Amino acid sequence: MNYFDTFVIPVSNDRRDDYIAHEAKWWPEFQKLGALSFVVGWGDDVPPGKHTDFLRSVDLAEGETVVVAWMTWPDKETRNAAYKAMESAMSPDDMAEMPFDGKRMIYGGFVPVLVKGEAA
Repeated sequence: MNYFDTFVIPVSNDRRDDYIAHEAKWWPEFQKLGALSFVVGWGDDVPPGKHTDFLRSVDLAEGETVVVAWMTWPDKETRNAAYKAMESAMSPDDMAEMPFDGKRMIYGGFVPVLVKGEAA
């Protein structure tokens, strides 16, 4: 069964194009390491909630937008090996050039339990 990672991050509106270029740059590397698909969504209708919400989850600041992304893998083992390889390949400069605040990123790996429609 497939496995997927989900990321929620704040991105400065001024760095939208930089962020998209950043993800486009790294996608081929993840694909070579076994990733099946990658989707990035720029927040368009992300309302504040009464108890919790996407905005508070990343401590969104003025001039930022919430971005949600997910990457699909054939299995967790492929994903784990890919991340290990990417950690080895990325330099401190690569980390410093990331166009978002990684300290406010929320991420996790998930096992699909129900898949319908296009993703199936």
